[in-house]
Formats: sequence, C-alpha cells, structure tokens
Amino acid sequence: MMAPMLERFVSPGKGNGLRATGRIRKGELVISAEPLACCVSNRLAKEVCHHCFTRHESLLRCSQCKTARYCNTTCQKRAWSGHKRECKCLQSLLPRLPTDSVRLAAKLIFALLSPSKSSSEELYTLEEHESHLTSMPEQKKQGLSQLASMLELYLQQEVPDLLQEMGSALPPSCREPLSLIAKVTCNCFTISDGELQEIGVGLYPSLSLLNHDCRPNCVMVFEGTKLELRAVREIDPEDELTISYIETLSLTEDRQRQLEEQYHFTCHCQRCDSRDKDGLMLSGEEGKWRLLKEALPRLEGLKAESNWETLLESCSHLLSSVGGEVPEENLYKLRITDMALDASVHLGRWEEAMSYGVTTLPAYRQYYPDPHPVHGIQLMRVGKLQHYLENIEDSLDTFKQAYEIVKFTHGEDHPLTTELTMKMKECHSEMDHHSSSRH
Repeated sequence: MMAPMLERFVSPGKGNGLRATGRIRKGELVISAEPLACCVSNRLAKEVCHHCFTRHESLLRCSQCKTARYCNTTCQKRAWSGHKRECKCLQSLLPRLPTDSVRLAAKLIFALLSPSKSSSEELYTLEEHESHLTSMPEQKKQGLSQLASMLELYLQQEVPDLLQEMGSALPPSCREPLSLIAKVTCNCFTISDGELQEIGVGLYPSLSLLNHDCRPNCVMVFEGTKLELRAVREIDPEDELTISYIETLSLTEDRQRQLEEQYHFTCHCQRCDSRDKDGLMLSGEEGKWRLLKEALPRLEGLKAESNWETLLESCSHLLSSVGGEVPEENLYKLRITDMALDASVHLGRWEEAMSYGVTTLPAYRQYYPDPHPVHGIQLMRVGKLQHYLENIEDSLDTFKQAYEIVKFTHGEDHPLTTELTMKMKECHSEMDHHSSSRH
C-alpha cells in the first residue's frame, strides 16, 4: 500500500507528480507495488511463466488457449481467476495473438470488472491517466485506432455486452476503447527480469504519477511482477521523486526525440538543458565514429535475428578499424562493444566476452554517476566471466564494485543481491584454498 513517504502534488510545468514527505535516504525503498494488470510479452510467451514471471526451460501450457504457460500446477491454479476470461478471448482469436497492449488493456478491463480489484485506493485513478490523444500525430492515432478495433474484436467472445458492462463499471474516459488503449500504451511499465531483459508489461496506477528526469533520483527494479522504487540519491522533504522513462545512456537530442514521440512532452531537465555528457559521447575522430554510427542499424538487425557469428565478426572488424582514434567513452563504440560482448557470450567465447566487458567498464562508470541497475548488472556480467576464467582476484574486485551499486538499486533482500553475495563468498573461499595450497 502507499507508503507515507510520498504524496501527490502538482509539479510546476509538469502536471501531477509525487514528492517526498520526509527525508529519504539513498538506497531506501520508497514504495513497492503489485500491478493492477500485467501480461508476459508475446516475444517471450513460451519462456516465461504467465503467473510469476519466472523464466523456465519447460513450462506447462494452458490446454484451452494454448498461449498461457506456467511453471507448474500451483502457478496455473493461482493464475486461473485472472486468466479465465482472457482464456476465452485468446481462444477466439487463434491462431492469431493479440498485441501486448491489447492483451494488457483487456486484462485491465477484467480487473476493473472484478470487484476485488479496483483502482480507487490508488493515488491516481485511471480516470485521471493521460491518453494524449489530442496532442499526438495523426499517424500514431491511426495505429492506436487499429489496436482499439482489435481490442473490441478480442473482447467480443467473452463480453458480448461489454460496452454496457464497461459503462457501469469503468470511469467515463475509459469506456471508449480508443482512449483506453491510448492510456494503456502511454502509462504501461516494462517489467524486466534480473538481467534487465524485458519480459512483460504492467500497469501500476499510482506510479504513473512519477515524472521523468534524465538524471532521476529514483530507479525501479522488479522482483517477478512486484515493482520496487528505490532512491539513488539523498532526497529532501518536498523534493519531487523522478524516474527515467527511457534508457538514459544516449545523446540529448535522441532522448528528447524519444520522449516527444513516446510520451508527448519536451524534457527540460538539467541534463537536457546543459547537454550534459554529449561532448564525451561524441569524442574522438568524427570521420571514424561516423562509420560506427552508420553500421548500428545493420548490427541491430543481426542481433534481432540472433545471427551471433556475423554480428561478432562485424563488431570486431569495426572496432579494430577505428582503433585508438575513437576512445572507449564514445557512445557508438560503447554500443558496438556491448553488442560484441553479447555475441561472444552467446557463442561461448568467454575470453573475448571478458575482454569486451572489461573495456566497457570505465565508460559505464562515467555515464552512471548515481547507482544504476544497468551499471550494476554490467559489473556482475563481467565478474562472472572473470570468475569462470579463474581470474579470481579480478572477479572479486568487480563483484565488490557491483555490490556497491546493487545494495542501493536492489536492496539487501533482492535475489540478485543474494546471488552476488554468494559469488563473493565463492571467490573468498577459492582464494583461501589457493593460498593454503601454496604453503
């Protein structure tokens, strides 16, 4: 439930927001919330349990809709009350699948129609959620209209008189499929796993009040579907709480464009106004880094196709061709080094993976001045590679750096932090073993 640490207020120039009621310490849990509605992304529908959002090699499949998958019968039983109505809708559309946002919008409607769930105790009701329909370009609106028709088609089976039923149970601005789908797409949160890979989408109404900053004072991490918001800096009473809606490691103009397109506002945060770090991101010989920038779309394509061999070959060729004329801090070089790391890991080429990983760390340190999950997880990846390759001292040092971040972003009790503590213990005992066997 809503912690007394925060309250709703009107943020000058930004509309509604959340602010601290008292002092909040760095690393403190500000609020944790379960979603009003959530679903696993279609892309991962076969790999993740649709109830607890855990990844598994083999999952039980719902025999009726053939879409939902579960760890075991326990998860399947627990999910049934929330899956029952959706199951019929999914069956009616087979072999087609609804898009993630259509499926989420339907789950939201079912949640609102079932009396146990309501968004009334939230700090921010659905009625108040922005749809931005008036400010969005025509093309985007047409895309949403198509989703709205798909939503109506999808719901026909289960709720033939849906509009009547929605009329009585839903707030006025949510009865219209188009405005509902617009609210869902604009206010949904990406649910990610321990490695920060997207696994689903969810609606957390109170947290939709959080405004954006490109250097936010809070970060979100997930444990299953539970969202935890933690402070990454000291926060004074009445300070506004902010998160970043997007990946912050990008150029000011790219961040601004993405925020405009996806969330329909112009960011005026300190980082945007000072174009903070843009110079560093574009450092080095421009003639050389242009090549890297221009290669990125092709590389993204290879990554999307999981064509790891070709991806690694292209990355390593590009990186050696620009050599020292582009420093490691250069944004495009960093992105390509990260792709090379990914590809090497997928191909089981551990030495290469480790050296690419180590190369990225100084840049990550510069770009993430506050504790950030992305930085902590990068350190963990590199530490695990060093550990596997028996560079025990190095790996312990890397794990310690990761711990200094993760203890603030994830907290002491998160499974990721527990895993990290275990890894450090392993390093210590291996080092003791080595030193005792030397004597």
